[in-house]
Amino acid sequence: MRLLRNRTARMLAAAAATLLALSAGAARAHGDDGRGFGHRAEPSPLVIGHRGASGYLPEHTLESYALAIELGADYVEPDLVATKDGHLIARHEPNLIATTNVSALPQFAARKRTVMVDGVPDTGFFASDFTLAEIRQLRAVQAFGDREQGLNGQFGIPTLEEVIALVKRKSDEKGRRIGIYPETKHPTYHQGIGLALEDRLLAVLQKAGWNHRHAPVFIQSFETANLRYLRSRTSVRLVQLVDANDLNPDGSLDFTKPYDKPYDWVVSGRAGLFKDLLTPAGLAEVRTYADGVGPWKYYLIPSACTLVNGACSDVNGDGAVNEADRKLLPATDVIANAHKLGLVVHPYTFRNEQRRLATDHAGNPVNEYLRFFEAGVDGVFSDFADTAVAARVTWKLKQDPSYARCLVSGRRCDRDD
Repeated sequence: MRLLRNRTARMLAAAAATLLALSAGAARAHGDDGRGFGHRAEPSPLVIGHRGASGYLPEHTLESYALAIELGADYVEPDLVATKDGHLIARHEPNLIATTNVSALPQFAARKRTVMVDGVPDTGFFASDFTLAEIRQLRAVQAFGDREQGLNGQFGIPTLEEVIALVKRKSDEKGRRIGIYPETKHPTYHQGIGLALEDRLLAVLQKAGWNHRHAPVFIQSFETANLRYLRSRTSVRLVQLVDANDLNPDGSLDFTKPYDKPYDWVVSGRAGLFKDLLTPAGLAEVRTYADGVGPWKYYLIPSACTLVNGACSDVNGDGAVNEADRKLLPATDVIANAHKLGLVVHPYTFRNEQRRLATDHAGNPVNEYLRFFEAGVDGVFSDFADTAVAARVTWKLKQDPSYARCLVSGRRCDRDD
């Protein structure tokens, strides 16, 4: 396979195959038309391939989703934006400038412009100015400068239909349930330009046979109004995302605009902040229209830095001040409060880079997953699905050494029931 031609990728795939043989062997007994699977029959905690295997490959490409599945992801996450002619494509933002080679293509130079997205001016090239045929001329690039750049320009931009077809095919090949976890990106913005996402998404799911309660689908959004609308139109599981701008030195969350509240609250004039959704009253409100919450992970386990002269200090002496210089604080009660209401909790985003790991994790990303698994999360969004799967096996073995015998037996060992 072309994706796995380099030695590192081959090693990753081999490791993932070994883990999957252990952790999901008996799941092969289950075909998947999307029916008959409540989420209690799914692996727990879920491993959600965040933008695919975005730690290794350019995000939101079929290749990235395929690699995430090879590495053990239970779900893959396509962020959805709309093209000029109404197709849903997988991109992290309506602005294509950071994740594609569009700025290098002279035929599209005149498309560059500035638009208001959620009340903030944004300059670049917007999916809504391109037909799907024109999107086919673009190629994906790695959005993070400290990640592998050698595959830039090799992979195209998929539609939601193509993502679903890939996931169904891979589910059949692997003999295990694999799903999609689409996010409706900037729904108020898309509604304002006449390209509302919600009914388009449901139409694609309906055609795929996945517009029902037991489909291998979660739909997520940082806004609330579109989730309420979706709840009136579908029984597919819905998840309320909860954001913030940054972490303060003491571990509290910073709510600088535009990451202070759901944008539909801004438009409607509703008071409050994102954090209000995770109070007991907020969670009770979420429960009226959604099945879970997807908080930024620091809502669950915050971290604080060491102050020197009023500023966060370089504790590890690597010349940079970042998450690696922070120390974890006690877990909050958000998970317990959510579970009391029957809500699942799927925090984001887990990454392997050393600069992203608090000192408590001792440089090992597996330790971060273990801490969150022990806190009771029901799933994690990960850029590195193989690490998340390895951590899940480690956690299950720590919980119950007899799990090893189940793994070897070939029975289905990862069901939650």
